[in-house]
Amino acid sequence: MTLEFDKELEEEELLKLEESMDDEELEKRKEQAEELKSEGNELFKNKEFESSVAKYTEALNSCPTKFKKERSILYGNRAAAKIQLEFFKSAKEDCDKSLELNDSYQKIYLRRATLNEKLEHLDESLSDFEKFLTYEPRHAEAQEGKRRLMIKVNERNEKLKAEALGKLKDLGNLVLRPFGLSTDNFQVTQNGDGGCSINFKQNE
Repeated sequence: MTLEFDKELEEEELLKLEESMDDEELEKRKEQAEELKSEGNELFKNKEFESSVAKYTEALNSCPTKFKKERSILYGNRAAAKIQLEFFKSAKEDCDKSLELNDSYQKIYLRRATLNEKLEHLDESLSDFEKFLTYEPRHAEAQEGKRRLMIKVNERNEKLKAEALGKLKDLGNLVLRPFGLSTDNFQVTQNGDGGCSINFKQNE
């Protein structure tokens, strides 16, 4: 969903604007971005989430591209506000941008893990929980999230496996039907060494 209040300038546009700026001007723009971020934080605390998203976007349009850590925080903050508005896909995209700029911004992994789960991106969610736990191994929410996602991933994989076997069985029956046979004529037995043996069973 495209939001009218979160359209930050593309990096190429910012770089073009910054070409003619000296270090002093870039520093001033950074300070301006920090002030805008503080305003956004206050709006967030007051539950004015749309306004806080707009303010963080304004800060991103001011903050020079070379200040990657500061920009990463702004994307992370904006993602938090979007979550409150239930713009989950857009919030996840902001988390992606935040981590691209600072891949050690640990709490964003937890934030993105939750978003990925909501968006049914189960493998990505599990990966983010696991990544966050490398920073905080005893974090209860992340531990529970990892356990929950492992169950969900296993259930999904079993379902996919069953669906794939069902399709293979249907295909096998299609091939065998002209010979008066079906896959029920073939019994698959698991061997002790991990392999399988196939036995033919004659129709009664």
